Amino acid sequence: MQLRVLAFVLAGGKGTRLYPLTKERAKPAVPFGGQYRIVDFVLSNLVNSGIYSVYVLIQFKSQSLLQHMRDGWEFNHLLKSHFVIPVPAQMRTQGENWYRGTADAIYQNINLIEQADPHVVAIFGADHIYRMNIREMIEFHERKRAEVSIAAIPVAKEYAKEFGVIEADADGNILSFIEKRADAPTIPGDPERVYASMGNYVFSTRTLLRELYADAQDENSSHDFGRDILPRLIGRCPMYAYDFQTNRIPGDPIDGEVYWRDVGTIDAYYEANMDLRAVSPALNLFNRQWPLRTAGYDDPPAKFTFDEDGRRGQAIDSVVAGGSILSGGTARNCVIGRGVKMHAGSLVENSIIFDNCDIGRRAKVRNAILDKNVRIPSDTMIGYDLASDRKLYHVTESGIVVVEGNRSAVDIASIQI
Repeated sequence: MQLRVLAFVLAGGKGTRLYPLTKERAKPAVPFGGQYRIVDFVLSNLVNSGIYSVYVLIQFKSQSLLQHMRDGWEFNHLLKSHFVIPVPAQMRTQGENWYRGTADAIYQNINLIEQADPHVVAIFGADHIYRMNIREMIEFHERKRAEVSIAAIPVAKEYAKEFGVIEADADGNILSFIEKRADAPTIPGDPERVYASMGNYVFSTRTLLRELYADAQDENSSHDFGRDILPRLIGRCPMYAYDFQTNRIPGDPIDGEVYWRDVGTIDAYYEANMDLRAVSPALNLFNRQWPLRTAGYDDPPAKFTFDEDGRRGQAIDSVVAGGSILSGGTARNCVIGRGVKMHAGSLVENSIIFDNCDIGRRAKVRNAILDKNVRIPSDTMIGYDLASDRKLYHVTESGIVVVEGNRSAVDIASIQI
């Protein structure tokens, strides 16, 4: 029997900890890796896993996300079961509310489940950076005859206070959930690590529908899977932790380590981008058997011009997207987006540059994130004097400078003069 799978991607969060990158866009629409968006990871994982029926639940500041999905994720609809469709909040609750929690987001679209009548429903978040063969998780769910399966990743026990932790027995049967506590139980046989929930679930449809209807009637519920529905299911149905560490991607080395990053903060987002620069990156974007899909662009190739002292177009240990021109400028340890221009004598180090930025002559930028369309005037220095930078830009505690996309060259030049 061909298993029918319906997927929901939760893409409606505010992403407040990623501010100001989320000032004008939803977190899943934040650029990543030069030419991608964060949402591309979960959607690529689903499509590469042969799951083609996908609803993307959107809410806050969704225009950028909608445009990206229109440009990169519209199927040709030759088959009715093949689609990636964005869905806004349906206001189906009595108070006609926006999504009140992850469970409420699915409940407001419960008619889509009932119409499709799938065997299982996959519910995945849109705000993590990872590659996953979701088909293996579904096979695990079927093999265990589970009603609910939750993807879990082993992390060092000192990080338990940062995650929702799953307590499970040696067979993966879930015993309890512990929310961000330093004394959370460790993995059986592994006293140094705990199971952190990845927020990705596979439900048998009957169980999901029953629990969604019950939760919607509970006035004391926060209508969240992690806080309400899943804890209430312990002992009532077979529920298992799927060890993400066992997941294998076609085309990757068999003994390769899995990669998953929660990019909920500017610093975590910055570090995940910097991971791409390694000679053998932990996150492999070059596996043709498991491509990272995104919007199609008609960009020309990246271009590097001039070969003179002080005027050499070059990128060292960097990722450079199409359409960018390094005209006598140097990028070192950087992730450069589409259509970026770096002029003679400019130097950008340890930075993430979004699309269509313009770095003027002799300008120097380090340890920074430049949002889209930022223009840096000639001779400007960013990342060298954090006290001055804090007067103009957002600076994290670790010293990452974020320049907002709506700041014009005139604004920057007039302040610095």
